[in-house]
Amino acid sequence: MADARSLVAALSMGAAGMNMGTRFIATKEAPVHPNVKQALLDADELDTRLVMRALRNTERVLKNKGVDELLEIEREKGARLKIEDIHEQVAGVYPKVMIDGEMDAGAWSCGMVVGLIHDIPTVKELIDRIMAEAEQIIRQRLTGFLDGKFETKPARAVA
Repeated sequence: MADARSLVAALSMGAAGMNMGTRFIATKEAPVHPNVKQALLDADELDTRLVMRALRNTERVLKNKGVDELLEIEREKGARLKIEDIHEQVAGVYPKVMIDGEMDAGAWSCGMVVGLIHDIPTVKELIDRIMAEAEQIIRQRLTGFLDGKFETKPARAVA
């Protein structure tokens, strides 16, 4: 979830909000190294990988050299994979990436939503934009439902 379309879709399915972890990393206030923000700008949804499936601890991460090493180990070990086999690629990675900007240090969470990230706004700018665009989407696509032009009929039970 990263934009107005995501919000409108979530709300239409009954959610009260949405989770924007990856998107919030790409804001001016996010306390992460500039390399992280640039990596998010440079990436698209095809630059993510799923890791640790064999451990039943699947995580989507941004592809880098550390992740390539991790995936190679996973291929070699297969179902015999143990966390100790990939410890170097997953343990203690966040400070190396987020604080030091070592983008190839290993696996760090990143959603496919990275493909929707094209700028580094302030949090206020991001939220204001999402809310304004969501209102525009609702008014353009759903106004008929709001002003009563579309008549709804109760669902019939199927025997």
